[in-house]
Amino acid sequence: MVININLNPTVPPLPNITDKKNVDVRYILVSPYVTAHLYWNKEISELVYEIEEPVLQENEKEALEKLERAMLELININVAVEKNLEATTSYIDKTARLLIDELNMKISSETYEKIFYYLFRDFIGLNEIDPVLRDYFVEDIECNGIDTPVYIIHRIYRNMRTNIRYTDMEKLASFVEKLAQRTGRYISYAQPLLDGTLPDGSRVNATYTKDVTSKGPTFTIRKFTKIPWTPTQLIGFHNVSPEMLAYFWMLLQYKSNILIAGGTASGKTTLLNALAFFIPPEARVVSLEDTREINLPRENWLPAVARPAVGLSKGGEIDLFAILKNSFRQNPDYLIVGEIRGKEAFVLFQGMASGHASLSTMHADSVDTLIRRLQTPPIELSPTLVNTLDCVAIMTHATMGQKETRRLREIVEIVNVDKDGTAVVSTPFTWNAANDSFYFKKQSKVFEKISIRYGIPVIKLQKEMMTRTKLLYELYKRKIFGFTEVEEIINNYYKNPVQVLADFNIEE
Repeated sequence: MVININLNPTVPPLPNITDKKNVDVRYILVSPYVTAHLYWNKEISELVYEIEEPVLQENEKEALEKLERAMLELININVAVEKNLEATTSYIDKTARLLIDELNMKISSETYEKIFYYLFRDFIGLNEIDPVLRDYFVEDIECNGIDTPVYIIHRIYRNMRTNIRYTDMEKLASFVEKLAQRTGRYISYAQPLLDGTLPDGSRVNATYTKDVTSKGPTFTIRKFTKIPWTPTQLIGFHNVSPEMLAYFWMLLQYKSNILIAGGTASGKTTLLNALAFFIPPEARVVSLEDTREINLPRENWLPAVARPAVGLSKGGEIDLFAILKNSFRQNPDYLIVGEIRGKEAFVLFQGMASGHASLSTMHADSVDTLIRRLQTPPIELSPTLVNTLDCVAIMTHATMGQKETRRLREIVEIVNVDKDGTAVVSTPFTWNAANDSFYFKKQSKVFEKISIRYGIPVIKLQKEMMTRTKLLYELYKRKIFGFTEVEEIINNYYKNPVQVLADFNIEE
């Protein structure tokens, strides 16, 4: 009997239902074993997310437990995880069948198929949450301790409770240890906090003991999008307008410095990844992060990740500050820092002042808050350095027609920051929440800077921005959303704009 398992079934189009009480959808997560069922639960008056896995009878559960105990002694997880899917499936299958013979267990082929799924899930995957982690639509997975449901954030239907619940403190602690092992980090009673990245790029934050979180060990997993959203997809989601993207395209071509600000999970990194499509194809890009979230559509890219202190001795730490200082020796044309929080901001702004185009994100809900954060401890930048910043994009959460979404609320240009911290700004782009529309004005202070620096008339920059707006809107209308296609068209535009515009019937 051949065991087949498909971890990447077709992603279904989900209905965008405004009334949550009418939601009742099922889709496959792991074929042919697991489905997700999303429906309105009348008893608790909530939209719930249930994982439907093969149902085991009591004798089957006992057989599974016996096999898992035996496999723990025999299987080499690190070797198994590193193999491809076919090799991994074969490895688990052969080991399980060998043990069934050795232990003289009587198991029917139907029972074995069900048991095989659980063996694969628990040894190769991440136990109960493994199917959820494989769900394309899930953005975050949140466990708040024992005797409480695990919650998820769904791309379409947002916050939902699941039918996964940890009831055993030791089992949950053991799972958090497994998360730490998969991230290559260390967690213990002496060092009970975990911040790391899973092999697929998903970000993990976890706690280990009751001393730190009263309900016992906890974890939060922020799913990593293997393929970042493209600029045209953001237009489709109505997160941004084509004019905003064309403006950023101009700024990035002429090496301007951009900060993306906003609250937690407001879409800062999503926008940063999308803007990276506009960096000229031949440019050298160096990116720096605490935990890996940036994914750039280019070959000439050096990604660097900070390394925390290892073990009880707290040795071997390499923080963002150290990596950033070192990165200037790598001759970057563009520098991308995942998020600035502390002393690394000083080095980043020094880099801006010395002509390295920079792109980064920061937690702040307005430009005033952002400038205050930059000028007060622990960052303490001088107004002269803050003035090297060209513009700030403010991302925000928005609820439109009972649906949570994200919008680029405004783009604010930094004209001047005085010694007392007072900022003179210009706001060429805004989003109006009342009618969910984007507005822009032609005058741009950054275009004036570019004009002085490169000797290009402002009117020519404005005309070029409108041409690029038409191109981006045409790509959106033609449903050109793919990572490779969008990247290729933008890169071709840099090399031969006349040809690209002709291909899409756009007049300059």
